[in-house]
Amino acid sequence: MPYPSDLTDEQWNLLEPVFNAPGKRGRKHAGDLRTVVDAMLYIAQTGCQWRYLPASFGPWTRVWSQFRRWSRNGTWAQALTVLHAAARQADGRADEAPSMVVIDTHLARGASNGGLTFHDRGGPYGRTKGAKRVVAVDVTGLPVGALVVPASTHENRASELMLEHLTQQGVTGRLELVLVDRGVTTAAARTLGRDHDLDVRRVGWDDKQPVFRPIRHAWRVEVAHGRLGRSRRLAKSFENTTTSATGWLQVACIATTLRHLSRGPSRRRPVALAA
Repeated sequence: MPYPSDLTDEQWNLLEPVFNAPGKRGRKHAGDLRTVVDAMLYIAQTGCQWRYLPASFGPWTRVWSQFRRWSRNGTWAQALTVLHAAARQADGRADEAPSMVVIDTHLARGASNGGLTFHDRGGPYGRTKGAKRVVAVDVTGLPVGALVVPASTHENRASELMLEHLTQQGVTGRLELVLVDRGVTTAAARTLGRDHDLDVRRVGWDDKQPVFRPIRHAWRVEVAHGRLGRSRRLAKSFENTTTSATGWLQVACIATTLRHLSRGPSRRRPVALAA
């Protein structure tokens, strides 16, 4: 029986050109490539360990080696770009590329077992040992880019890396406005705007309150982080490298976008204005 996380035929037709792209020596993948992608979506959703992967997905070593390869060569990021464009088109947006994005980070506690890891101390007062997840969303609230960096990485550098990543993915053609948290300094926001020819705007409340107060458009990235947290693989940062951690974050973003596409226009909720 299929799992709820499995790709539909329509979704696979959309993603197959990305995952089955010919290399220098032609197509090297076996005919079970769709099953391999389903296995990775299953792991991202359930948090299953590699050796506990159900036998219906085939040998776990086959899935692991393919995940490692796609994480290294940027295939997951490319798949997310394709799905994001399809989601904007399905939502009736005027263009597939966004004109505004919101960038924010989320700190995840590290839980890797031994070996050389990228986990270090960061967050408030530098007390949390883990990794920092950087996500960029557009006005629809869907992720357009995702990266993982060490927890000690400053917000200035995290935002810079995300803008460079979005440029590499070719989604900045229409980009005009970037909203960032006030963890980014005024000088850094000015420098980022000048280097990328963008309006980088810091948003936040002047007075701190113990309750969440939404900011127009900026609240969407908080919702995105909450949705990504439903992926059990992201409960903590279990990975030993930034490459692997970034791969799983991008897989979770892909799963979120796939769920959005599967709902259909009639079941999508209207976009509400933030307070």
